[in-house]
Amino acid sequence: MELRLSHSVVRSWRASDAASIARHADNRRVWLNLRDAFPHPYGIEDARRYIEAALACDPETRFAIEVEGEAAGSIGLFPGTDVERVSAEIGYFLGETFWGRGIMSEAVAAVTRHAVTALGLTRVFALPFEWNAASFRVLEKAGYRMEARLRRSAIKDGRIIDQLLYAYVVD
Repeated sequence: MELRLSHSVVRSWRASDAASIARHADNRRVWLNLRDAFPHPYGIEDARRYIEAALACDPETRFAIEVEGEAAGSIGLFPGTDVERVSAEIGYFLGETFWGRGIMSEAVAAVTRHAVTALGLTRVFALPFEWNAASFRVLEKAGYRMEARLRRSAIKDGRIIDQLLYAYVVD
């Protein structure tokens, strides 16, 4: 898959992306906004394992975000199962070098459209941590609405925190 956007290209992963994604992912400020399954420190072997897992998804639901010719981030859909098979969680990160440029807002909007049109989803949601105001803005710019605050629903970096539930819903 390839979505050419004005600030980036959202595309299928390549084995050759491992070095650049490891460089951008090995950042505590990136890790603080992601689930604990995302390792820190993040090395080349972590990147290789992730790319291999992403390439094994059928249908393809995890993509590289290419900026200035290199994989600078990741965006993926995690489809629901059983009765929730019409919805998916969206997750994403971008290397800190590229923050504040509108790259992620555009990528989230494009992948959400892809989720609705290509995968037939009716709901895509995200659960950013209470301190991640930048992610709230990304989601709002992409057409998501805040539906709930899930009080004390997660633990990150040793702190019990709230998550905010944002969703894009097809009416």
